[in-house]
Amino acid sequence: TYLACSAKSNAAYLAIDDAIAKVRETGDLPVPLHLRNAPTKLMKNLNYGKDYQYAHAHENNFINQEFLPDVIAGNLFYSPGNNPRENEMRLFLKQRWKEKYGY
Repeated sequence: TYLACSAKSNAAYLAIDDAIAKVRETGDLPVPLHLRNAPTKLMKNLNYGKDYQYAHAHENNFINQEFLPDVIAGNLFYSPGNNPRENEMRLFLKQRWKEKYGY
């Protein structure tokens, strides 16, 4: 009964479809350098992990940094649906990301 009566949304499904379409369009893009692990001196010299911001070291475990490759930076994949729960999510995302994604 709970599932039958709960709000329905396909927002996550649409986000996955958009992300898959972007991968098909752009191909295999490199992970941004600041997100790469740097277990060796060579990788550190190549700036792997440089300027990485560890979210859990910041207020509310969040830091506004780019996680997508430069070519697709700023792309919006998830857009909350129009129902009470996802409207709450939209406000939460707007508080976190400010104007970055236009929530």
